[in-house]
Amino acid sequence: MDKKKVLVAMSGGVDSSAAAVLLQQQGYQCDGAMLHLLPEKNDTSAAEAVAQRLGMQFFALDYRRLFAQEVMDRFCREYCIGHTPNPCLYCNRSLKFGALLDWALERGYDYVATGHYARVQYSEEKGRWLLLRAENRQKDQSYVLYQLQQKHLSHLLLPDGMFDKPAIREKAREAGLQNADKSDSQDICFIPDGDYTAFLRDYGKVEMVPGDFVDAQGRVLGQHKGLPCYTTGQRKGLGVSAGKHVYVVRKNGADNTILLGDNEELYRRELTACDVNWISGEVPAAPVRCTAKTRYSQTEAWATAEVIGESRIRVTFDEPQRAITAGQAVVLYDGDEVLGGGTIEDME
Repeated sequence: MDKKKVLVAMSGGVDSSAAAVLLQQQGYQCDGAMLHLLPEKNDTSAAEAVAQRLGMQFFALDYRRLFAQEVMDRFCREYCIGHTPNPCLYCNRSLKFGALLDWALERGYDYVATGHYARVQYSEEKGRWLLLRAENRQKDQSYVLYQLQQKHLSHLLLPDGMFDKPAIREKAREAGLQNADKSDSQDICFIPDGDYTAFLRDYGKVEMVPGDFVDAQGRVLGQHKGLPCYTTGQRKGLGVSAGKHVYVVRKNGADNTILLGDNEELYRRELTACDVNWISGEVPAAPVRCTAKTRYSQTEAWATAEVIGESRIRVTFDEPQRAITAGQAVVLYDGDEVLGGGTIEDME
């Protein structure tokens, strides 16, 4: 019987490298692919070295134009309307589980694999594929995969989801991989220095238009440097002397003002979200009792999600949540299962 063929999305880091090791140990025939996304030439040496060590064919695929259109350009547009986007979500949807999966299937691969810490499982009881949290909750990355659909899950392998990070590093060491102790990347790949306002100016040609910081009574507290320079919940770097700690509560694109307030004013119980994806492929007919979180690093909280229109939901939390931010994702869970999620558009 022929081995199932897997194309492993490789970054040169330990997670995707260990994924290839684990899949080979499970009997899969693996090749590697690295996506060329940034204008400057990608350094493929680490990924190529891993592929060579593991006896895999290696591909460098040029997706710079698609990445610019679907990720960097959208990043700029979202900031311009007062949102704080998560570009990794766009990349997953359009590149890793869009263009790369299509490329792999067209060339006879059965699966694509990544180094994400999450799990895919087929449920005989439900008759469909499930996206589940990683076994290790501290490393769980299911939040950034909520846009996956049944067609993706049926061709996706996530072997790292059964392990914690130390175990993954040990798997890489046992395989003789030199990147076993390579540190994790924490930055947005196209903004390695973290200066996103400079990126918006230089790449996006975004004009930073100064405006007023105001309080809930409409009193002007100072001048801001432009809406994209701030995010909900921010306290430091405001340059406002209010005699107390104040935070960014809301950015208003209509009149170019930023509302500042006390920490207590950051708490909201309700949000609406658009571009909603239900992983099951079925839109619930009744409100869904679930847990939800509005940031990657947040602990989820009990809530009720209700469909309010095409690809839109209202999520009402049992307890108010701090610094819900337009442009981020709200992701819904039923225990370990990811139900889906959407892009936050407003909160109350």
